[in-house]
Amino acid sequence: MNNNHSFVGSSVALITPMFDDGSVDYESLNHLIDFHIDAGTSSIVSVGTTGESATVGVKEHLKIIKYTVDYAAKRIPIIAGTGANSTSEAIELTQEAKRLGADACLLVTPYYNKPTQEGLFQHYKLIAETVDINQILYNVPGRTAVNMSVDTTVRLAEIDNIIGIKDATGDLSVIKQLVERCPEDFLLLTGDDATAVDFLLLGGHGGISVTANVVPKELQKVYLSALSGQSELANNLNTKLEGLHKNLFLEANPIPVKWALHKMGKCSKGIRLPLLVLSKEYQSIIMNDLEELGLI
Repeated sequence: MNNNHSFVGSSVALITPMFDDGSVDYESLNHLIDFHIDAGTSSIVSVGTTGESATVGVKEHLKIIKYTVDYAAKRIPIIAGTGANSTSEAIELTQEAKRLGADACLLVTPYYNKPTQEGLFQHYKLIAETVDINQILYNVPGRTAVNMSVDTTVRLAEIDNIIGIKDATGDLSVIKQLVERCPEDFLLLTGDDATAVDFLLLGGHGGISVTANVVPKELQKVYLSALSGQSELANNLNTKLEGLHKNLFLEANPIPVKWALHKMGKCSKGIRLPLLVLSKEYQSIIMNDLEELGLI
């Protein structure tokens, strides 16, 4: 991997810590950034899905990115979540993220309005041509109601500053095709914790993880083992985390992961409507996972 090596391995889709009234808790954000630097996390995604990008306003979205970039102070690469279902808004967010000093941007496929494959291609092409910053595509059809085809990804991979894709389909046939058809230096990152080890063993380069919020050091060990071809070690280490991979999605992300971090003393339990604090029926399941891993 050439200049994209910063994003190889386990990166975190960082939560945006909030007080119980839903306002952003910047002091807890400092501690979380330090936690990931100490753990050896490859990079931080600021204000992605897990960072509640759907419920922070544009000014606040940019304030969180700026704060994260400034506090990290080049100690860890910062990828800014700047996707939108309006191309002009995605361009504006991406321009601002560049100005604020982000190292790259992560752009989710336009959601809700269901563009065609050609529409997706033109959307990403225009953003890449307009803003000179490294850009990572993000395909998560379970949330967006649109699935970017491998053909479209391969076309976009030819654009210089589109450096990779976060694939959250969980479909291992997709990674096989991407490995076969994309340029060698095109980053293939998984966004699906449950299938991440297989994704890496099939030729992926890393992942942007929800689980990494809770066990960053342990997950990086899993990823680096898989990347060095130690499949047995990677699978053994990952077995201990399988409960978390599954249970952090008992309700919509980031509901469970915020609860877990709250119980670990990393942040308050604040989350924004329409999302609520984790339902009582699931709290003991997450608590059990944290206890088994010695995290509480």
